[in-house]
Amino acid sequence: MLALVARTFLIDTDTASDDAVALIMALRAPDVRVAAITVVAGNVDLEQATRNALYTVELCGADVPVFSGAEKPLLRTYQNASWFHGGDGLGDHDYPAPRQSAQKLHAVDAIIQTIDANPGLVLVTLGPLTNIALALSKCPDMVAKVSRCVIMGGAPCCEGNVTPAAEYNIWVDPEAARIVMRSGLPVELIGWQLCRADAVLRERDIEHVQAFHNKLAHFAIECNGQAHAAYKIQTGEDGICLPDPVAMCLALDSTVGIDWSEHYVDVETQSELTRGMTVVDRLNVVQDDRNRAVWTPALRGRKATCAGASITNAGKNRSSRHCDNDASAVHLSIGCASQEFSLPRTSQKLFPFHNYAASQHNHIGHARDLNALEH
Repeated sequence: MLALVARTFLIDTDTASDDAVALIMALRAPDVRVAAITVVAGNVDLEQATRNALYTVELCGADVPVFSGAEKPLLRTYQNASWFHGGDGLGDHDYPAPRQSAQKLHAVDAIIQTIDANPGLVLVTLGPLTNIALALSKCPDMVAKVSRCVIMGGAPCCEGNVTPAAEYNIWVDPEAARIVMRSGLPVELIGWQLCRADAVLRERDIEHVQAFHNKLAHFAIECNGQAHAAYKIQTGEDGICLPDPVAMCLALDSTVGIDWSEHYVDVETQSELTRGMTVVDRLNVVQDDRNRAVWTPALRGRKATCAGASITNAGKNRSSRHCDNDASAVHLSIGCASQEFSLPRTSQKLFPFHNYAASQHNHIGHARDLNALEH
């Protein structure tokens, strides 16, 4: 049996409930080495987000350095999302303080150093893009050493979750998002619209996860309790919406995306009405002379890879056949970004809580990222 060849991930997060599940997915993936976790203020303040990241790492029994970064957006007043995730970001269950502390190096410098030391790594962002924008400003050459930049953010061509026009991660620091989108990074933008509908964990899915009776499965559901209630208020839909695990699923297995397209994307920073809107050139009209003046800065970058707006259940049913009493994490997908991005329509490989040891695949396929919540 061939050994798995580890891929290197660098994860930037504003660790709250769905971020925690996404971290579990990466930390438990047998073919992924998480070189560093960097933390940014977003869902909760920087100190709390760092604490949550450290707690999640310890819960997984992992040895991964955590670095604290930007405490506020580049220009905007910081606004958290504690109404959705709870005051502590993890549903206010009074989880114990982590034993470890964050590293002393600032997250921005950690990002630069980690990318430089691991050319070809996969950069996954789960929060506002402040840390990444600051790193790019200090070291624009780092773009060439990133093989993929998977961003959970944006609401291309659909409604947002914080305003009618914008998704939270982009809205909270639109200037940072614009810098990243125009940087030349190989962006795969995973929009909020792809994290709804069939991607939402319904009651049957929740019961399936809880039935494994292990600490990771319990934590994954429990810490999202407040988010479950908030999502019902926000959308009228009953279930747990997990945007960051959707993005992580696609980072772990890009083949989950079944319908991608590449488009120029820019971010609105001037209008308060549409602040943070991810504007996608789906009809490829920006090359028209009448549009070039406005889009010239974005045209200097590359197109983003963006995912389509629907998910099927085929992968969910398939992966459920591989479950046992060890749990995994969510495996969903979708994507999109600014420069030349790809927008995929995706199939859903959803939360098969499966024992990695029981499925020693060389190329793990659908079982790979769904096996995170073990013991």
